[in-house]
Amino acid sequence: MSNTTEQPSIARRLLDALPFTIWSVDLEGRITATNHAWSRFAVENGAPAIAPESAVIGCSVFDSVADDPSRHQIERAMEMLKDGQVNTVRWEFPCSSPEEERVFLMQVTAIREDEEVTGFVFATVDITPNHRSREALINTGIALAEAISLDRVYEEVALQLKRAIPSTGFVIAIADDETGRFEIAHRQGYAAYTPDEIELRLSRAWLDALATSNVVREATPNGLEITAPLVSAEGVLGALTLYAEPLESESAIEETERVLAVIAAQTAVAIERAWLVRRVESKRRLEAIGEVAAGVAHELRNPLFGISSAAQLLLFRSREDPVVEKNVGRILREVERLNKMVTSLLEFGRPNAVHLQPADPEVVWDDILEGERARLDTHKLTIRRLRPASPVRSMLDVEQLGQVFRNILVNACDAAPEGSELVLASQVSSVGGWRCRLTNGGPAIPAEVLPHVFEFFYSTKTGGTGIGLALCQRIMDEHGGTISIDSQHEQGTTLTLTLPATAAT
Repeated sequence: MSNTTEQPSIARRLLDALPFTIWSVDLEGRITATNHAWSRFAVENGAPAIAPESAVIGCSVFDSVADDPSRHQIERAMEMLKDGQVNTVRWEFPCSSPEEERVFLMQVTAIREDEEVTGFVFATVDITPNHRSREALINTGIALAEAISLDRVYEEVALQLKRAIPSTGFVIAIADDETGRFEIAHRQGYAAYTPDEIELRLSRAWLDALATSNVVREATPNGLEITAPLVSAEGVLGALTLYAEPLESESAIEETERVLAVIAAQTAVAIERAWLVRRVESKRRLEAIGEVAAGVAHELRNPLFGISSAAQLLLFRSREDPVVEKNVGRILREVERLNKMVTSLLEFGRPNAVHLQPADPEVVWDDILEGERARLDTHKLTIRRLRPASPVRSMLDVEQLGQVFRNILVNACDAAPEGSELVLASQVSSVGGWRCRLTNGGPAIPAEVLPHVFEFFYSTKTGGTGIGLALCQRIMDEHGGTISIDSQHEQGTTLTLTLPATAAT
């Protein structure tokens, strides 16, 4: 820098290398210095092309303004800086060209000598990518806010990702907080891979994103795989992986990661809301069924009592006729079966109010297993118990939860092969929720039957009412928990119960 003849050249090259325009203006608005990018900016902003730099010096800054609002904004900024109201003024303005619509950020700062304003420095930055990203995120937020079903959520995520980020596909994976396994909830692209192959390919990125709560990227021969965690206020849900097209610069990659992280957060909230809506709809449906069931049960109870009384009287008077006695006995057995169904209908339609108190669901299981010891012995079944190392605290109604445990244990005993083992495994998740699984080694439930097992009046058991599991589902809903069933060949049937974490006091 000792050679003064080189300094203007070095300064000029440095100024021209900046990715935005800078120019100084005197108090009358005449340009006194610019960088070479000014000519390009002036053309894109609607002003006549200014080829040589010497032609720029001395012209007015307002020559680049194509509309009165922008001119007024510049004049207002210069006045505010002269008056000392502010040190810097910034605003955004669009610029149209035949190729595209662009957005610039204008910043004006005063030049002061001895506390007196002698001129101004104008600088513009091309913020078109940031502006588009902001618009994309706003549109995504609005679209997902209106989605109340999972299918609609996934459709909107696919549409908004396509608009916001150049990509060839994406995958949404939901994590099981106990096993750590991922289930692919939705995907577009990745057509050459099966779900298992996708999980094998992406599971490490999913785990890294969840472990660090940060966006993870991995270069591929044809682009980038960028993974963002799906995290909501309630906890970790899973991960969102996007296969992005090649990006030109590190700043473009970072902007893409930022956009994906925000979309992933919006997606997590939308998924949780869809889950909640589905649970509310299911609860309302069960309540409506319950009202009908209670009414039917009430109407059946009196006629059944009359049939039972008449049959018992007939049985007393026909003891000398074996045929009549046999058929009357059959009537009484069917009446008893219908009475049990009526009782179940009343329990479902007019359940007792749930009184939730802090308690340990493991203790409830202890009582149920002890009470059903005779049933287990009759089927020659053994229980292998896996339980948390420390006591569990959940908000529950001991009596009603015990009814759920007894029901699923009875079903497991009926399905399990004689002399086999039932596995009862409980665990506390990282966020404090309780989960237990009861597995029997009986025949698998057919795939076409599995979606209907919690439906009212649906039963595959001889003499079953089809009310037991529906009632269990209602009780678990009232506890804020869940009940689900999975059945596979050679692995038996597993029924899973969950209870939410007890709120801190």
